[in-house]
Amino acid sequence: MSFQGKERQGGVKQISSHSNPIIKEIKGLVTQRKHRRDSGLFVAEGLKLASDAMDAGWGVRYLALGPEARENQVALEIAAKVKARGALILEVTTAVLANITRRDNPQMVVGVYEQNVLPLSAVDPATAKTWICLDRVRDPGNLGTIIRTGDAVGASGVILIGDTTDPFAVEAVRATMGSLFHMPLVRCREDEFIDWRQKWPGPVVGTHLRGTMDYREPSYDEPVLLVMGNEQSGLSDNLADTCNTLVKIPQEGQADSLNLAVATAIMLFEVRREQLQLAK
Repeated sequence: MSFQGKERQGGVKQISSHSNPIIKEIKGLVTQRKHRRDSGLFVAEGLKLASDAMDAGWGVRYLALGPEARENQVALEIAAKVKARGALILEVTTAVLANITRRDNPQMVVGVYEQNVLPLSAVDPATAKTWICLDRVRDPGNLGTIIRTGDAVGASGVILIGDTTDPFAVEAVRATMGSLFHMPLVRCREDEFIDWRQKWPGPVVGTHLRGTMDYREPSYDEPVLLVMGNEQSGLSDNLADTCNTLVKIPQEGQADSLNLAVATAIMLFEVRREQLQLAK
C-alpha cells in the first residue's frame, strides 16, 4: 500500500503485525533516504514532537500510538486533533513501535509528517535576524543540534547549501528535539546561494582558516548570514570568497578544530549577544 491510498483519509486502524503494508512503508521512511525523498514524508518519534508538529501546523499522515499512549490524555487529545485534520491513527503494539524505530524501548508515539522545505526566495531580509547557512554538512547529529541551537537563540532559519545530509533522517530529527518544526529550512545549490547572496543587505560572515579576525570583533548588525563549512574541509573556496568577513574562533590546547555544532553554537550566541547590544 502506498501513502497515496485511501488509508490516509483519517480514522483509526489497529495493527499488530510487523508485515502490515503501512508499517513497512513507515519503516522504509526510517531506513531509506530515497523513500523519504520520493514520498516527501518523514518520521518523528515522541509525544513532545507530535505536540510541536501539531502546534506548528505541519501536515500529519499517520500517528502511531502504543499501549501507553492510549492511556495518556495528552496523546489522546493530539490524536483526536490530527485525526480531525485527516491523519490516520494507528493503534499498534510496543513490538511494532520497536520494529519501526529500531529501538528496544521505543517512544509511545511515532508520527509520519510531510516535509517542509522552502526556496531561497522565501527568505526575507527585512524580517531576518540571523540565517544559518551550512555548506555540505555530513553528520545528521550535527545538523539536528544546529537546528536546535538556532531555535534556542532565535535564529530565522537554516539554509542547506549543496549536498547536505538529510534533515529529515531519524538521527537528525531526534537531535532537533522538536526544533525542526519551528525552524524554517531552505535548500539550494552553491551557485544559487552565491548569486542570491549578492543582494543580501547585511553582513555575510564565515568561519575559515583564512580568517584573521577574532569572532568577537565584527559588528553583527541584522540581518546576518552566518556561513559554516563542512566538518572535514570547511567552507568551499567559492563560499569563503562570497563572505565579506572571515573570522576564527581562537583555540588553546592540542585540538586542531572544533565540532561543527559546537563552533556554530559559539558563533550564534556571539551574534545574538552583539545584536542585542546594538538594539539598546
